Amino acid sequence: MGLPQAGLWLRRLWVLFQVALQVAVGKVFLILFPSRVKQHIVAMNRKNPHFSYDNWAPTLYSVQYFWFVLKVRWQRLEDRTEPGGLAPNCPVIRLSGQRCSIWDFMKG
Repeated sequence: MGLPQAGLWLRRLWVLFQVALQVAVGKVFLILFPSRVKQHIVAMNRKNPHFSYDNWAPTLYSVQYFWFVLKVRWQRLEDRTEPGGLAPNCPVIRLSGQRCSIWDFMKG
């Protein structure tokens, strides 16, 4: 039992390092080359008509951005299952707008 838990914490530590490095490099690039970063981000989101760089720019590589990306990446570490094992208990929203989880739909 101790090994899988230790393995999870090692993977979380590795993800923490990756996200911190990505945010730090992104922040440095944003400071040193703002026009090039803007050009790249706008090009990546060209297909989204609702994307506005001016609305998103203040959030890019911020502390809130760091914590959000870290939380999502950590959650993905735990969202895996083995064949024949239980599915992750992911949150879902019904068509009626009610929040529930996948396990709420289990039968028997």
